[in-house]
Amino acid sequence: MIVYKQPVSVLVVIYTAALEVLLLERADHAGYWQSVTGSRETGETYAETAAREVMEETGISVANFQLRDMHKQNQYEIYPQWRHRYAPGVTQNTEHVFTLCLPHQIAVSISTREHLDYRWLPWQDAAELVFSPSNRETILQIAQISTSNHIEGDTRSIDA
Repeated sequence: MIVYKQPVSVLVVIYTAALEVLLLERADHAGYWQSVTGSRETGETYAETAAREVMEETGISVANFQLRDMHKQNQYEIYPQWRHRYAPGVTQNTEHVFTLCLPHQIAVSISTREHLDYRWLPWQDAAELVFSPSNRETILQIAQISTSNHIEGDTRSIDA
């Protein structure tokens, strides 16, 4: 029996209080950099999917930090090279966006099955490097909210 991925996923942008963004290079597509992503498994909430994917892909436990649901969904076409993972005829995915703010860079343990490398980058560089438009948009949104909070005297992260 073939088990297909659900066309429902999460995007988790991990960043520091200094707006350094963690990016991962895909093992199945060298040169493609992204934040944590992954498909929901049967019975999981979106937050559970986000927490599981962060742990699997980075070794970071969200229990020590605040995982924030941005209450944003992106609908996009599944890239042709990855459609074989989904049931025949499935071409669209719904992505649920989360953020995870860390006080500073922490040790990352990547899953070599899924990723070749990782980088902590200033938000501007991270936004330029990611291949996914929704990933880029979320990084830019984090920077905008963070900058607005700082200008208005609120030094908390968007996850505070």
